[in-house]
Amino acid sequence: MLVIDGSQGEGGGQIVRSSIALAMVTGTPVRVEHVRAGRRKPGLMRQHLTALRAAAQLCGASVEGDDIGSTALSFTPGSVKPGIYQFAVGTAGSATLVLQTILPALLIADGPSVVTIEGGTHNPFAPPFDFLQKAFLPLINRMGPRVEVELIRPGFYPAGGGQFIARITPAKQLTPVDFMHRGVLQGKVARAVVANLSGEIASRELKRVKSKLGWSDEELQVREARGSHGPGNILTLEMSYEHVTEVFTGFGEVGRPAEAVANQAIDQYRRYVKSDAFAGEYLTDQLMLPLAIAGGGSFSSTGLSRHATTHLDLIRRFLDVKVNVVAEDRLRHCISFTA
Repeated sequence: MLVIDGSQGEGGGQIVRSSIALAMVTGTPVRVEHVRAGRRKPGLMRQHLTALRAAAQLCGASVEGDDIGSTALSFTPGSVKPGIYQFAVGTAGSATLVLQTILPALLIADGPSVVTIEGGTHNPFAPPFDFLQKAFLPLINRMGPRVEVELIRPGFYPAGGGQFIARITPAKQLTPVDFMHRGVLQGKVARAVVANLSGEIASRELKRVKSKLGWSDEELQVREARGSHGPGNILTLEMSYEHVTEVFTGFGEVGRPAEAVANQAIDQYRRYVKSDAFAGEYLTDQLMLPLAIAGGGSFSSTGLSRHATTHLDLIRRFLDVKVNVVAEDRLRHCISFTA
């Protein structure tokens, strides 16, 4: 059994999720100790527990330590069984992170799957649904599988209650792809979304985008989210290039001014456009695992966060793959994987 120290690097939930994902893909039993030791509240939270139990259901795994607050867990996977599944976080915990855990195994399963997940779909510190749909999954689809996601209703913190469906047609194996160049910019849009809140909040966010970035009125959109169980607000800046779409997000929170929400997305956008790299910080994190599973491929990144370097260290523990990172300059790193 492979033993993973959950306090290594950034010491967060990503170590748990990726360990489970890699265990399912490789068939390797794993034990994670010191779970989320780097966080203010260590141990498994509801979204991590949902991901763990979802993975166990998918592959008939034997699990120990699957309790709220558990600081150690063992996961011995069986064979992955594609099919129709439904999972619920039960809080505003991230539903997208649950998908992140089980998706790699389903991408190379023996048959198609339909997965419905309930929980938070637009949470701080997790990839929002829009990012998965527009930035990450189109790249996965270029590697052989076909993944389509449909948002049934949004779920914002703290109410949660969102729901989306993922339809996954797998490939026998993932095809190595080189994601090195963005290509020509084809369009951009700033989209301010409010649920059960005044549209004035969205207008103020877009006003800040226009004043700081000079985007035209045609590139600014207000959307009202229907069906949300509670109030919520996000601002996304969507950049569509020839070979990639990047999505930068500001999350509304109680007591946080609309202008601060806009600034959060604007700061991410500015870091990205200073570079000519393919992937921003969050897309970098998402691309590592599928390329490593493919046993080849490469991409250029605006840089490696501590989160990303921790992820690479974990990948090396599970997979017989060589990882090469070259810093071409401060704002462009090239990450390649070879078998």
